[in-house]
Amino acid sequence: MLRFALLRILGAIPTLFVVIAAAFLLVHAAPGGPFDSERVLPPEIEKNIRAAYHLDEPLPQQFARYIKGVLQGDLGPSFSRREYTVSEIISDAWPVTFLLGAMGLIVALSFGIVFGLTAALRRNTVVDRVLSGLAMTGISVPVFVVAPVLVLLFAVHLGWLPASFSGGTGAGRFILPVIALALPQLAYIARLFRASMIEVMESDFIRAARAQGLRTVSIVRHHAMKPALLPLLSYLGPAIAAVLTGSVVVEQIFGIPGLGQHFVNGALNRDYTLVLGLVIFYAALIIALNLVVDLLYGFLDPRIRRQ
Repeated sequence: MLRFALLRILGAIPTLFVVIAAAFLLVHAAPGGPFDSERVLPPEIEKNIRAAYHLDEPLPQQFARYIKGVLQGDLGPSFSRREYTVSEIISDAWPVTFLLGAMGLIVALSFGIVFGLTAALRRNTVVDRVLSGLAMTGISVPVFVVAPVLVLLFAVHLGWLPASFSGGTGAGRFILPVIALALPQLAYIARLFRASMIEVMESDFIRAARAQGLRTVSIVRHHAMKPALLPLLSYLGPAIAAVLTGSVVVEQIFGIPGLGQHFVNGALNRDYTLVLGLVIFYAALIIALNLVVDLLYGFLDPRIRRQ
């Protein structure tokens, strides 16, 4: 397993480099610049500002300079928030995004497994059809539609929860964002776990367990649950990526001061270093979490360890 982990880490290095290069070229290819929103400056002053941030250099030279800074742990200064560096902005904002994503993933996994298991054990019944229909609806409706509907229902009409993150205190202000973030993944997980559980329950070793007189609850708990979780564990990598990218939309809608809101503001303000720093952070985090998922998969499936 150690060799497997080291190979995955080494393989992540070129992947991360390609992500940085693509993000660097796309950000600089966008029209406008980081100082377009400023008042009109004399040409000599604007030239000095661009020189101070090395924006007057050729693009390959800027990229080489940026890569050198990244290798030294320096993500550069923010163009739109000049009193902060990109590293400081990320260190201040990532706990909120991490908490939001972790809660959304926990809710999606908990309810998705319960709904998927219920639908699988009651296959082709009314319960199965209702849960499958709700899951398909959750998959079909995107986050940017779910979030405003939740605000309209629970905040505006019913008045149970705050409509924005700053409009409440305590854990209540997280409820609507977490639900909006978790619902699509909950639907995917429920459908995936239902299909996996149905396949496992039709296996030969489950028939043998039934022939021994074991109850369904005991069979599910001791024999079927672990192999049924393997496809779900494989989906955790894409699920984590979806939760992290979905938090960008959710944070913007609910006004949450996390990485997603900084990413949107950085893109609108052409803050090259802030956008690139957030892309690197997201990419490194997703790669690391995918590595953890692969290691957990090997722990649950001995065949992976032998390979």
